[in-house]
Amino acid sequence: MATVQSGTSPLPSPFQTVAVVGLGTMGTGVAEVLARSGREVVGIDVSETAAARAAAALESSTARAVGRGRITEEQRGDVLARFRTFTDLQAAAAADLVIELVPESYEIKQQVFRELDGIVRPGAVLATGTNALSVTRLAAESARPERVLGMHFFNPAPAMRLVEVVSSVLTAPEAVAAVTDLALELGKEPVAVGDRPGFVADGLLFGYLNQAAAMYEARYASREDIDAAMRLGCGLPMGPLTLLDLIGIDTARTVLEAMYAASHDRLHAPAPLLKQLSEAGLTGRKAGRGFYTYAAAGSSTVVPDALTPREGGSAVPGRVVRSVGIAGSGTMASGIAEVFAKAGYGVVLAARGAEKAREAKARIGTSLSRSVGRGRMTAEAAAEALDRIACAGSYDAFADVDLALEAVVEDLEVKRQLFAVFDKVCRPGAILATTTSSLPVVALARATSRPQDVIGVHFFNPAPAMKLVEVVRTVLTADDVHSTVRGLCAAVRKHPVDCGDRAGFIVNALLFPYLNNAVKMVQEHYASPDDIDTAMKLGGGYPMGPFELLDVVGLDVSLAIERVLHREFRDPGLAPAPLLEHLVAAGCLGRKTGRGFREHGKR
Repeated sequence: MATVQSGTSPLPSPFQTVAVVGLGTMGTGVAEVLARSGREVVGIDVSETAAARAAAALESSTARAVGRGRITEEQRGDVLARFRTFTDLQAAAAADLVIELVPESYEIKQQVFRELDGIVRPGAVLATGTNALSVTRLAAESARPERVLGMHFFNPAPAMRLVEVVSSVLTAPEAVAAVTDLALELGKEPVAVGDRPGFVADGLLFGYLNQAAAMYEARYASREDIDAAMRLGCGLPMGPLTLLDLIGIDTARTVLEAMYAASHDRLHAPAPLLKQLSEAGLTGRKAGRGFYTYAAAGSSTVVPDALTPREGGSAVPGRVVRSVGIAGSGTMASGIAEVFAKAGYGVVLAARGAEKAREAKARIGTSLSRSVGRGRMTAEAAAEALDRIACAGSYDAFADVDLALEAVVEDLEVKRQLFAVFDKVCRPGAILATTTSSLPVVALARATSRPQDVIGVHFFNPAPAMKLVEVVRTVLTADDVHSTVRGLCAAVRKHPVDCGDRAGFIVNALLFPYLNNAVKMVQEHYASPDDIDTAMKLGGGYPMGPFELLDVVGLDVSLAIERVLHREFRDPGLAPAPLLEHLVAAGCLGRKTGRGFREHGKR
């Protein structure tokens, strides 16, 4: 299924008068997009307050546009003149297109469609803005099902480019073509999708948001750490709990319930906390309180509450760390060594041979030179950082370090053997750390005689650039070890987030089920990798689509992490998609082999 191309309807679009039914945040945004495009917009809401609020929002928005030089005062006047508000559906009588954006309820939407049948002219098209309900079921309630389709905008509508065009088995092709043309004229990117709850973008997004809510409900990590982990670890514009507050917790619950009813996938079964919050009226920003507390209803300003972390850090005294031993010679090991050396720490870089360690140091030197060339540091500072790194071909060189950190291959037995070596060569009181992204830290701790000194310190790749570090504390880790590592992260200008010792920690536990679900969509021929990537970049604001990311990470690495998550949580919904397994078996591993979900050229 490819991105929709312009249909056969003549341009300009026949939709010159458009009625928008439901003037909440989304309806108001869609009305603004239409009015700015030169169309006559009839805004309809049963609430006079909502209608007045929509008009005021358009006035404020266009005033800001004038202030920023995007439109003239004259153009602003034209836009405002084209938008009229009403409280009666009869106002839609002259519309060429009606877009309903009322609450996500079959009963409410079906009532709107039944009433519109007796109001609009025969050639009008009726579009639903639903993101959770069946377009086919809504069309079946209309006397003109061939003219009913879905037109799913994303919030905020003026800024977000994606529009999912949803056709049912009843929809006439010419109606789809006309709506597609309209989306293109509005400067949007229309993507054709089939009729199933969540469509593409929300189908992937809401499963991920639900898992984040469940993670927080289980007290696995704080709301701040979950949000920071996904922003800093994945480059997302907003953390999942903040996004749930923005979307509306009640809305998210409705979408998830519809998705679960269709799929029976436990990943879509709404987390109980979503029900508790929505039924208590704590629905997010619009209520002034959800996962976070806000300055007022509708405000985006977060204010401290009883759950806000106290300033000042841990009260537990830490250990002194002046020197760090890094075990490994790969990209991650050299990146972490660079981070500590630039922060002023003495670094011993040890590998399975002195030559490998020297090669790793040479890569660090190249990286530092690039930083100098880009003006990020002086040549003198780069030379000093490189001089702080000593190379060694044996881990005996870790005898005097204060922190020994391994960054070797992601293999449990290899890491266990290395920790047994650390136990023998490192001085008493030294902290022993692992950068593992998926293996149990406690298993490494048990390979030593001092499990209280062992902790997970999961850097993200590339370590010099990525701000996030997941600090993984086992049930045996000493308080002062945890306190020291958190302070150390701050000292090297990284953002630490605390999480427990379970598969995936925070980022991978939320990221990889989302990637796996994207593969399942392709496997089921619901959408193409290109359409899914477009949907998530334009509809979710993601820096990369899931298939772009899978090819970068490596399909073999992704499969291994999926298997670890499935084995630990024993949830059928986490079972790796067969298509992912087949591609790995065929040697199609992504960019590193030249072929994954896409062709990347020979390597």
